[in-house]
Amino acid sequence: MDEAKRQRLETAGWTVGTVEEFLGLSPEETAFIEMKIALSKAIKQNRISQQMTQHELAKRIKSSQSRVAKMEAGDPSASLDLLIRTLLTFGATRQDIAEVILRGNS
Repeated sequence: MDEAKRQRLETAGWTVGTVEEFLGLSPEETAFIEMKIALSKAIKQNRISQQMTQHELAKRIKSSQSRVAKMEAGDPSASLDLLIRTLLTFGATRQDIAEVILRGNS
C-alpha cells in the first residue's frame, strides 16, 4: 500500500496493519502459513504445466478432486505432508521443494 493511501485511511479513522498483527500470529505461525501457501501454488503450477485436471491428479495421488482443490487453494485442512508428497509425485526433488519454500509467495 502506498503511503498516501495509508495516510488517507488513517485520517479517516482506520487502523492499518499487517495480517499477522490482525490475527495475532507469531513469526513461526506466519512462516508456516507462508510455506504451505508456496507449496499449494507449486502444486497448481505443476498440475497446469502438465496439462492435468484436478481429477487426474487426485487419481494419481489416490485422493479426491475436492482434496486437490483444497490443496491448491491453501485450505488449512491440507496437511504439509500431503502437499510435499504431491509435489514428489510430480517428480520434484528435495532441492526443488526447498526452493519453493525459500521463494515463498512470490
